[in-house]
Amino acid sequence: MSRPLRVLIVSRCPPHPLTLGDRLIVHHLARELGARGHTLDLLAFDDGAAPPDPDAYRHLFRTLNVFPDPPRGAVRTVRRLLQPSARFPIEVEECASPDMWRAIRRTLTTQPPDIVHFFGGVSVYEYANAAVPFPALITPYESYSLYLDRAVEAGGGLVTRARRWAAEHYESWMFAPYKRVVVLTARDREALRSLNPLLPLEVIPNGVDLTAFAPDPTIAPQPHSIVFTGNFAYPPNRDAALFLIREILPRVQAHLPGATLHLVGANPPDDLLDYAADDLIVTGEVPDLRPYLARAAVYACPLRVGAGIKNKVLEALAMRCAVVATPLSLDGIAVRDGESILIADADPELFTSAVIRVLTDAPMRDRLRIGGRAVIENSANHYRWDAVAARYEALYLNILRESGRL
Repeated sequence: MSRPLRVLIVSRCPPHPLTLGDRLIVHHLARELGARGHTLDLLAFDDGAAPPDPDAYRHLFRTLNVFPDPPRGAVRTVRRLLQPSARFPIEVEECASPDMWRAIRRTLTTQPPDIVHFFGGVSVYEYANAAVPFPALITPYESYSLYLDRAVEAGGGLVTRARRWAAEHYESWMFAPYKRVVVLTARDREALRSLNPLLPLEVIPNGVDLTAFAPDPTIAPQPHSIVFTGNFAYPPNRDAALFLIREILPRVQAHLPGATLHLVGANPPDDLLDYAADDLIVTGEVPDLRPYLARAAVYACPLRVGAGIKNKVLEALAMRCAVVATPLSLDGIAVRDGESILIADADPELFTSAVIRVLTDAPMRDRLRIGGRAVIENSANHYRWDAVAARYEALYLNILRESGRL
């Protein structure tokens, strides 16, 4: 590296709380890049999930500003869909948040960065021209049209199909101004490339904190205990939880009457809470997921809808959980069926059979626990946050060289 870099991050949400998966990358990337001597400034939208006082992450940035998440409006959305000249604002009044536009321009003047890194999709892409003349890249996390495509396959109706059509059209042009578009899995890259073959796409997975998410030898897994974690305001997590409740747990308990299910995470809706019982625990938000992972005999992840990499699976593997998961749950994760994870389709009988097999077969359970942790520890898989930061650092430098700024 020739010199420390100055990076301006523009994010759709604050990097906190870390129990929500879309916060992890900005938080850990800032921490790792700061440790490498780089300087970061943050501009973020407040989506209401983070505490109003940013003390929890202030130390990661030289400066930070958080702005109300603005309404984007159907009229503006449709206009940009149908009118190419309206897609990328060039004036402050044309964007959803004039405050964000002004903050970007002000930071470019007072604290000039080497590069501008946008995190998010429709909520941040429109500020591309605010970053000019500095090179910019964007990490949209996932292909939203891929997410909706899978939702249609899972039975989504006309509204979902209309949203998929709109998302495909947006994703065919919304990332065009950026020097790089970074997604978390090869499947997301393929989906975006099919919409726009000219996009300069890169795949850099999310990481996991191997020190924090480590096996706890003082906690023994509870026999016949099943756990699933997530933010249950996110529809794919709610769908998976209801699948576990209605289809999987009764079948497991028919074979193993003492089996229990823990649903651990924020924002459980009423239709989950209504099922709570002695053998079906819905915790709501917890300060620390790790004790629940440590006590689980099996981590069950029956996602049927979604896109991007699943941080919950990375964390479970790192904690040396034995994991049963659907193929969709494993996008971007280099596991091998029967060695580091047990893969089962989202069919009630097939998924139940896999869960029972892990619960009752101790040698297999131990093999999956050891193999899963080995996947995360393997440096070739790049699931450590320091490895993720190194890849972003290299990408920044490549962009700067291409732009004649290094």
